[in-house]
Amino acid sequence: MHLRIHHQTDYHYAAGVSAAQHIAHLQPPDTPWQRCTAHRLDIGPLQAAVHSHLDAFGNHCAYWAMDALHHSLSVSAHSEVHTRQASAQDASPQADQPWEGARGYAQYRADRPGDAACAFVFASHHVPLQADCADYARPSFTAGRALDGAAIDLMQRMHRDFAYEAQSTDIYTPVTQVLAQRRGVCQDFAHLLLSCLRSLGLPARYVSGYMLSEPPPGQARLQGADASHAWVALYVPPLLAGGQGHWLELDPTNCRHGWGTPGPDYVRLAVGRDFADVSPLRGVLQGGEAHSLQVQVTVEPVFAV
Repeated sequence: MHLRIHHQTDYHYAAGVSAAQHIAHLQPPDTPWQRCTAHRLDIGPLQAAVHSHLDAFGNHCAYWAMDALHHSLSVSAHSEVHTRQASAQDASPQADQPWEGARGYAQYRADRPGDAACAFVFASHHVPLQADCADYARPSFTAGRALDGAAIDLMQRMHRDFAYEAQSTDIYTPVTQVLAQRRGVCQDFAHLLLSCLRSLGLPARYVSGYMLSEPPPGQARLQGADASHAWVALYVPPLLAGGQGHWLELDPTNCRHGWGTPGPDYVRLAVGRDFADVSPLRGVLQGGEAHSLQVQVTVEPVFAV
């Protein structure tokens, strides 16, 4: 698929901001399942020099500073991405290993080289290790069950048990509350699934990005009506020393999964331990006081003429 993405963020400050520094994760990376062919970042109302680099997780980061008085901030990210469907060849040959083997792989052993992916087994800011989350996951992770089958079953149970309800939570809502109230949004479900997997000793990471949504039948696609999305990637370790691990991507919000990508209608932006690592836009301000925020996202297919 050829997708065009417009991510618009607008801040309006109650008082003037005299200085600000911002970091954005708004540029899609190139992966085996997607290729970013165009990206542009427009910032206003002040001109700012943008510096780009890769962070510790390999994500594209944009940084800029503004040292003149301003009462608003507009950040407009334009991207074009070509995606592809994962094929049977992309599937991991070691996915049917018992899940206990993957848990053992993530545990430290002095006689085995380290694997960077195992860093995603630890607790993080929004993803604590919780006994309640492990208890919720255990019916899917029965003794000797294949890792991929157990993880997909857990994702499917979450999709059945939890209701998507906009504005029912915020970024500070703990996963234990989401587990108790059985409702939330994609960010909550990603954090909860991560807590379930990590609490069992399995490495898994947070994935931020976009998903192409279809308008209701007979209605036109609305500009700005889409939203950022979040899902999870579970690490499937190699069976043999020196082998390559794989990532099984799991989207409990939409009950979708796939190797490396849940589908060609998904676009990855960034990966990290949780949302705190991959926030689309964050900053430090001097002044500003209260502010209002408006975010609009449009994801649309581009058809060849």
